[in-house]
Amino acid sequence: MPFKPADNPKCPKCGKSVYAAEEKVAGGFKFHKMCFKCGMCNKMLDSTNCAEHEGELYCKNCHARKYGPKGYGFGGGAGCLSMDTGEHLAGYVGEGARAPMEPRAIAKAPEGEGCPRCGGFVYAAEQMLARGRGWHKECFKCGDCSKRLDSVRVCEGPDKDIYCKACYGKKFGPKGYGYGQGAGALQSDASLYTNGDGRDGEYLANKKNTLNDVAKIQAPKGQGCPRCGGCVYAAEQVLAKGREWHRKCFKCRDCTKQLDSMLACDGPDKDVYCKTCYGKKFGPHGYGFGGGAGFLQTDGLTDEEISSMRPFYNPDTTSIKANPGQGCPRCGGAVFAAEQQLAKGTMWHKKCFNCCDCHRPLDSMLACDGPDKEIYCRACYGKKFGPKGFGYGFAPTLVSTSGESTCQLGFLRSLCKCCSNDARPTHGLKAQGGKGCPRCGFEVYAAEQMISKNRIWHKRCFGCKDCGRSLDSTNLNDGPDDDIYCRGCYGRNFGPKGCGFGIGAGTLTMA
Repeated sequence: MPFKPADNPKCPKCGKSVYAAEEKVAGGFKFHKMCFKCGMCNKMLDSTNCAEHEGELYCKNCHARKYGPKGYGFGGGAGCLSMDTGEHLAGYVGEGARAPMEPRAIAKAPEGEGCPRCGGFVYAAEQMLARGRGWHKECFKCGDCSKRLDSVRVCEGPDKDIYCKACYGKKFGPKGYGYGQGAGALQSDASLYTNGDGRDGEYLANKKNTLNDVAKIQAPKGQGCPRCGGCVYAAEQVLAKGREWHRKCFKCRDCTKQLDSMLACDGPDKDVYCKTCYGKKFGPHGYGFGGGAGFLQTDGLTDEEISSMRPFYNPDTTSIKANPGQGCPRCGGAVFAAEQQLAKGTMWHKKCFNCCDCHRPLDSMLACDGPDKEIYCRACYGKKFGPKGFGYGFAPTLVSTSGESTCQLGFLRSLCKCCSNDARPTHGLKAQGGKGCPRCGFEVYAAEQMISKNRIWHKRCFGCKDCGRSLDSTNLNDGPDDDIYCRGCYGRNFGPKGCGFGIGAGTLTMA
């Protein structure tokens, strides 16, 4: 059986078959996209302004002209109606015909003032800027391939013309093997060197020597590339330290490594280096900087050169004496901001800020200010000014200066309540004006103080008045007699008594 193609619907306007890729539907008919236009004014239509009548398409205005109401008396009166029937559009060829525009006559401008390509006047509504001059939109295209350009794709050539990026690279960019990442990243236009006699390699070698010479066009002194002195154009410029470099010249001065904006370091000699060479030449050298010699570079430097570059350091903190009472409390030297350490309102040298007894280096977390205006580590402060002997807290935490064990004494204290007062100080200076510990009356220092109802106690005295139980902030009760109690003793002394309080006598105590 012979092949019979499927029947396709016909366009009512041209009578030809309409396929799915180009069909437009209106009034149950299928039209070509180019036939989907008004039958009177030839205006191109879409689904929002289309009106169909007996297989013919109209725009809404022409449909109203031809088939809409006319004359006096309809709706709001003749003032709202139109008598136009569209007869004046009988021979009209609208924009749907897509007729080509006639070439326009361009007024010529004086020499050097008009469009660089056609020489005509350029007005503000159609101008495009390049090389400081205005171009017509129609003339703003590549000088080789005539590709339309814009401000992003335009490249200004040294011959005062404009090009697309591809044509600019072919005409003025680097050629041949070995530039940047190798020949794979370069343009080597075959039309430049295929001459049919097989001498392609020789021609490329000649082109490499001529076109790749960035210093061929020399710039005025102080304006070109800092390395070769040649003119730098926009398509190949790299900026560093406010100056323009050729991309080919933008490499490390010492190791000639190719650089970019992330790897380049501007040296004090107005040249560029990679980070490694910059560190070798201008970075810190020798032992002792930062974390030690393991973090430094000393390549190619002698011991004399390293010593000459090392800053002078004088370890003597007393070389500059301060006024009496204003310097470091230990050595008396002047303390400057870069080395000061603060303790009890006085400034110390970082070198002098160590324990008075064991000379351990201290910081703001380890230092304890003693009553003798010296500083100690916590262990030495506890030995010198802390509680001694029997009965303080748990005996294994105590230090016995006489050499005897404190474990047995702590056990005996837990058996005998009458010995609890032995842990309190019995000698030394009493605090003046009632400012000391309310229980023993002696001075309270910062390392051992406990606070209750705005009063300061020794940690060893901070116990219940009745049972002697050691207290803290979770079980402390301040009594009306300005003393402190545990919860049980506070309830027995000051809590409610007798029958009928709360939910019955069973919840009360008569102790």
